[in-house]
Amino acid sequence: MTIRRRLNGILSRQKINTITKEVFRKSIHLCSSFVPFFLSLAYRPVIVLLILAVIFYSVCEILRLKGYTIPLITEVTTAAARKRDENKFVKGPVTLCTGIILTALLFDSVSSTVGILALAFGDGLASLCGKLFGKVTIPFTQGKTVAGSLACFTAIFISCAAVCYYCGIEGSGKALIIAGTGMLIEVMPLKDMDNIIIPITLGALFSFIA
Repeated sequence: MTIRRRLNGILSRQKINTITKEVFRKSIHLCSSFVPFFLSLAYRPVIVLLILAVIFYSVCEILRLKGYTIPLITEVTTAAARKRDENKFVKGPVTLCTGIILTALLFDSVSSTVGILALAFGDGLASLCGKLFGKVTIPFTQGKTVAGSLACFTAIFISCAAVCYYCGIEGSGKALIIAGTGMLIEVMPLKDMDNIIIPITLGALFSFIA
């Protein structure tokens, strides 16, 4: 019984640590929902700042892997890194910013907002809800859960419908299409590349059906 309790305690601590990391990671993800607002205020400066952020972060990551400690950046990266990213270049922030930049450059403000918010809320909440509430996994998806996929669909539907309502566009049908497509992409085992694929695909799809 003592060994079992110790094992249960270790597993509980590991789960708490995993969830804590996921909450921290996805809080960064959710912050990207503010980008469309800042783009509406100062489009070019925000794009430039995002590009500089990617360059700065990449340099910091290279230095970290060589053993240098960059104040704040190293701590944040270590706190947010998944187990699969240990002792590797953590690509998440790079793909996140790249997806946002490309979406903002390729599409009009409404379509890019739909794509960026889908990334921020849909992908962000899918992983978090999957870790917290996921019991049933989806086959061939490397651990994706039904709870995570439903959270992704709901978040994208609400965010897309809200954008349509704000812009005076009839949006319930469009939101269903965008949310369904976003959920299908999110459930694929794309790792960090979903940060690029989700906003670009959904931005393009919305611009086509709008």
